[in-house]
Amino acid sequence: MTRIVGVVQARMGSSRLPGKVLRPLAGRSVLGRVVRAAADSGILADLVVATSTDEIDDPVVAECEKLSVPCHRGPVDDVLARFVGALDRHPGDAVMRFTADCPLLDPEIVAQVAQVYRAVPGLDYVSTSIARTLPRGLDVEIIRADVLRTLDRIATDHHRVHVTSYAYTHPELFRVLGVTLTPDRSDLRLTLDTAEDWALVQAVTEHFGDVSVPLAKLADWLTGQPALRSLNAGVRQKRLEEC
Repeated sequence: MTRIVGVVQARMGSSRLPGKVLRPLAGRSVLGRVVRAAADSGILADLVVATSTDEIDDPVVAECEKLSVPCHRGPVDDVLARFVGALDRHPGDAVMRFTADCPLLDPEIVAQVAQVYRAVPGLDYVSTSIARTLPRGLDVEIIRADVLRTLDRIATDHHRVHVTSYAYTHPELFRVLGVTLTPDRSDLRLTLDTAEDWALVQAVTEHFGDVSVPLAKLADWLTGQPALRSLNAGVRQKRLEEC
């Protein structure tokens, strides 16, 4: 069976919400929630956190020790090189990329995307964000290990920050598959980039507690919380080139 290694990118530096990855949510750090959801999917052969060599990220390393999850340190801005370094230390056939600002990640969706990847021979890259139906913050992506190494050789500029973006913006070169899940809930924003996002995520975890909440259950609850949904409805997502 295809060996999938999960890599969670995590840094303390954030222009809009510094230190967000270690903020506490219902007694567990944001990073801890992402690590738990990834592990609970049951499909990863290995899981590693990729942070930077900057001393500002020493607390991320300390948190990984508390979580008993391996941590790899690499370049601050060259996240692609950081992922390849993590893959070198934790070999696999494919890499599932996670970001540590998605504390509401759904393990069931992680497992479903892995099942799709394993079921379609010859895929280079699969993602739920190509034709988005999921809320931002619950996306899942997998890239074949040798394709990731190819990107490390040819990708430049912002593609080195976004790790996989060269692959999905060049579908003429790579076999790319988009996974869509119904119903369309792309109007929800469940990632953690701004103070407005933090207010919503905090409210969610205060209501549900220290558990991973299935998307359907979370979306149903948010349907009855229009004021809460409006908190971050106006947040602008950065363009790919803005890094």
